[in-house]
Amino acid sequence: MEPKILLLDLETFPNISYTWGKYDQNVIRFVQQSCIASFSAKWLNNKNIIVKALPDYSGYTPGSYDDKALVIDLWNLLDEADIVIAHNGNSFDVKVCNARFMFHGLNPPSPFKTVDTKKVVKEVARFNSNKLDDLSQIFELGEKIQTTFDLWEGCINGDKKAWNDMISYNKHDILLLEKLYLKVLPWIKNHPNLTLWTEGLCPKCGSADVQYRGYQFTLTRKYRRFQCNSCGGWGRSVKCEKGENAQATNVAD
Repeated sequence: MEPKILLLDLETFPNISYTWGKYDQNVIRFVQQSCIASFSAKWLNNKNIIVKALPDYSGYTPGSYDDKALVIDLWNLLDEADIVIAHNGNSFDVKVCNARFMFHGLNPPSPFKTVDTKKVVKEVARFNSNKLDDLSQIFELGEKIQTTFDLWEGCINGDKKAWNDMISYNKHDILLLEKLYLKVLPWIKNHPNLTLWTEGLCPKCGSADVQYRGYQFTLTRKYRRFQCNSCGGWGRSVKCEKGENAQATNVAD
């Protein structure tokens, strides 16, 4: 059995509000609060990219912030996922999803684990920027499609070309996200243990192709240590050398 690993990227519409000025303003009143404009998603190791945008649904009109039908499709994807991967996902994508689920009266989807690629990189390395675009360029994975707020404004106004460009932008982001995830995978601490779904040995990618190299020591036990030949991550044996049961885990520190 393989885990269902979903890559996810959201695009949202801006809030519309009254203010007295331009900088450091308190909102006097919201005219329209944000919604999800589009999302792209991809099951890991599946070529198909799922992209949904507001104009895909019946009843759409220019200027509409009604994302209920889109949010239901998004809920169904998350309900199916075992693991969700997103860049800044723990702070943004997952919380935005939850907010829209709550707003539309939906119950929580079935529980899933998350991998936030931005949080992963910040935890183990120091770069000048941890943005998806900057990290993708640093690792020579590609770069984001350059946009301005005109794209969002065009979509709000119902411009068909703007929506087509938004969909292309969203799809491209999910491809960059997948490349970044695979790049940083061996560095991820506390990655959801894929051996719980597979018959492999590597807790990060589930592969059985590993090379045993030395030992890992805890305060009371000794485990055989291995490096995965597929993803490059480190792990340790399920059982300690004394034959006492222990959990397979990622190597920490």
